Amino acid sequence: MAGSTTLEQILDLGRWAPSSDNTQPWRFELVDERALVVHGFDTREHCVYDLDGHPSQISLGALLETIAIAASAHGLRMTSARRTGLPDTTPTFDLRFDHDERLATDALVAHIRERSVQRRPMRLRRLTAVEKQALEASVGAGYSLVWFETSGERLKTARLMFANAKLRLTMPEAYQVHRDIIEWNARFSDDRVPDQALGVDPMTAKLMRHVLGSWERVRFFNRYLAGTVAPRLQMDLIPGLCCAAHYVLRAERPAQTIDDYVAAGRALQRFWLTATSLGLAMQPELTPLIFARYVRDGVAFSAEPGMAALARSLAGRLDALIGASNAEQRARSMRRSLDSLMLPPVTASSAAR
Repeated sequence: MAGSTTLEQILDLGRWAPSSDNTQPWRFELVDERALVVHGFDTREHCVYDLDGHPSQISLGALLETIAIAASAHGLRMTSARRTGLPDTTPTFDLRFDHDERLATDALVAHIRERSVQRRPMRLRRLTAVEKQALEASVGAGYSLVWFETSGERLKTARLMFANAKLRLTMPEAYQVHRDIIEWNARFSDDRVPDQALGVDPMTAKLMRHVLGSWERVRFFNRYLAGTVAPRLQMDLIPGLCCAAHYVLRAERPAQTIDDYVAAGRALQRFWLTATSLGLAMQPELTPLIFARYVRDGVAFSAEPGMAALARSLAGRLDALIGASNAEQRARSMRRSLDSLMLPPVTASSAAR
């Protein structure tokens, strides 16, 4: 960004942090040349996947980690503090950047833009001991990785994802999300998921676009024409089988506060960027955990008959599983422009208030 300030250059990289369905639940406010505010928000009011805003909080953690990594390239150490007394729906962070001559550029900075979601089949080559060691070290203290690598473990995991996708694709509450977050006939998308990055063939994508035109079509195709089978096979079962491994990021203690979920997001982003630096691809999957928590907490999430029973069954399978080729990048979610994410600068009068 020619002519931009240092913080704007840092934010221009930071905005490439991952977020659920490319929602980018953040806006930036520059305070001065060494400070800025991240205004976060969540989508719990209209997105069934954003239970209590925790997925959005994980995304905000990934953003903060990405900004910290980007700042290191300028010899700046980032510190952050979440403002207290605000609604949980709008977590807000004050970021400060200070020069540190001892701070080296984080090697992961080179992979921030490169990192993306891989929704297609991957290579079956087993991860090496060196790769696993690097990935396990990347998550930092307080977290560990549980691996599922054997053919039997990958089969169980893939079948769970395949069944979980049926839940996602047959409930009206999820339909509303899918209808809004897919950009059709697109290779790239600034604020949604392009259909060419979904991991389905062109014919299935064309059928999905037609079916998602109305809930009545979805219901009809699902009931009479096995409408979920093709996308579930292509997006869940086949990639679940055709990969090196599945993993679970496990925290030493249960997440209870916003800061816990933000910290998990920071750990996950370092894992993802480390995987990218090793030439590995990844497809994150949160929805089995989200629906299992709906079940555990006794929270109703759908008015559609049979959804609660299916979720309970899936939660049991998840508990049983985990315990109480890098293909060419053909398409991907992009990001909103930095200008569209910026809020008006702070003025002396507004700061006084």
